Amino acid sequence: MNHPVPEQPTEVVARLRATFRTGRTQPVEWRTAQLRRLREMLTEKGADLAAALHADLGKSSTEAYRTEIDFTVREIDHTLDHLTDWLRPEPAPVPAHLGDDARAWTRYDPLGVVLVIAPWNYPVQLLLAPVVGALAAGNAVVAKPSELAPATSAALARLLPAYLDTDAVAVVEGGIPETTALLAERFDHIFYTGNGTVGRVVMRAAAEHLTPVALELGGKSPAFVDRDTDLGVVAGRLARGKFLNAGQTCVAPDYVLTDPRTAAALEPLLARAVEALYGSDPAASPEYGRIVNERHFDRLSGLLDSGRVVVGGTGDRTTKYLAPTVLADVDPASPVMREEIFGPILPIVTVPGLDEAIDFINDRDKPLALYVFTQSDETRRRIADDTSSGGLGYGLPLAHLTVSDLPFGGVGESGMGSYHGRYSIETFSHRKAVLDKPLS
Repeated sequence: MNHPVPEQPTEVVARLRATFRTGRTQPVEWRTAQLRRLREMLTEKGADLAAALHADLGKSSTEAYRTEIDFTVREIDHTLDHLTDWLRPEPAPVPAHLGDDARAWTRYDPLGVVLVIAPWNYPVQLLLAPVVGALAAGNAVVAKPSELAPATSAALARLLPAYLDTDAVAVVEGGIPETTALLAERFDHIFYTGNGTVGRVVMRAAAEHLTPVALELGGKSPAFVDRDTDLGVVAGRLARGKFLNAGQTCVAPDYVLTDPRTAAALEPLLARAVEALYGSDPAASPEYGRIVNERHFDRLSGLLDSGRVVVGGTGDRTTKYLAPTVLADVDPASPVMREEIFGPILPIVTVPGLDEAIDFINDRDKPLALYVFTQSDETRRRIADDTSSGGLGYGLPLAHLTVSDLPFGGVGESGMGSYHGRYSIETFSHRKAVLDKPLS
């Protein structure tokens, strides 16, 4: 049987650019139709995507819907509800010397052909949520799923063309060679989610064409626990935020920062919280996922000697199971503190108090998220004023990214640019200045 030869990146981009130049993607009606079709795909084929996510990451159906499928549906619904208002031209004051008849305003213009490169940890959400913004802004889109989540990549490559306008949306599968070939093309925007190493590669490639980029990266997101808090509640929320998707979440609490006495009190509560979530044997829990591949399993296993094991510390390379693990007595110079963990290991690092915690955070790269558990308004103010992070959450990890009216993005080493809701329109559009001075 003869199989069709896949389009080369140059052909894909040229075809989508030709479509964009016809003006086909500009009308709001086209944009909303694409979003509704994408929503239909997610609702009609959600079971297919959930099965692929389980194959790639061991995600339960509940987690797949909550964190990927339904999450993206909510993003679509929010965008459909507000898109007309977001796109409405915004008047600007005109200086007196231009006369009373002059008018000025700004409008959002689509950029053109956009490349979205997704990671493997949330391979549906982190591909499609940016695609939602790119389509809503009126662009043509090349979607590049992660090859490290092959079942999900294959499902998306099969489903997206069945639902969306194939003259304006293309899926390109593959690994480093295919991504490298794509990055050699001229795009009007590149949206990349992943790590800083590849982020630098993306920026270098984009610089050749002066292409703007958004980089959604990661980093070591701290969780500061003050001594005045309800530690039982804190432990439960930390465990849920950390061990979701087996810790493979860019905004998961990377480590706990607290004073020695609070650390000692928190240890048994975290162990209890893990058992409450996944039972006495998390390997048997249908709600606990798996590490994406053996390479990451080996990397994470090498971090387990960085402290005293409070709970967990075991794994099975054959099944890529790594137990939810809490480490105590962790030295800031230990291996587990030198890199983003991106797995189910939660170190506890002790400092004397708030001043030292702030210094500890500021001595390191700016994190994607910073979480604070405290009852003190002054502590909240100090953290907000004296640190820099992509997002700041008081009392609950991860939740800020579920608020569609908040921008999601990093700062410094944790990224640049933001998206979700209206901020996606801003990212994937050019805000054009317009002045009208009548001739008579």
